Amino acid sequence: MLNDTGVERVYLACDNTDLRKSIDGLAALVSQVFKLDPFTPCLFVFCNRKRDKLKILQWDHNGFWLHYRRLERGKFQWPAEKNCTSIKISRRELRWLLDGLELEQKQAHPAVTARTVI
Repeated sequence: MLNDTGVERVYLACDNTDLRKSIDGLAALVSQVFKLDPFTPCLFVFCNRKRDKLKILQWDHNGFWLHYRRLERGKFQWPAEKNCTSIKISRRELRWLLDGLELEQKQAHPAVTARTVI
């Protein structure tokens, strides 16, 4: 189970990724292509060309976690972003993506900012 407590941000790779890469190869992509630090408390999510497998790279105290998910049927609803290396999403949107939903849920409750009650 993916533990996202303490995770500040989630980044998705816009293009497909060769998932034969392991921790070092994915950390190099984060550093060189995304221009981000792989040692930050973030999740870096990569998907294959067929959109049925993904890997999540996560730094945790003194080592990396590499989470791997393979769907037996269906595909991940990966966003089709043009001319970008990565996009930032919320942990809630990641949950939707892992559950097979699109990032933008038209039927979800919108975020509400609390106001002071007088």
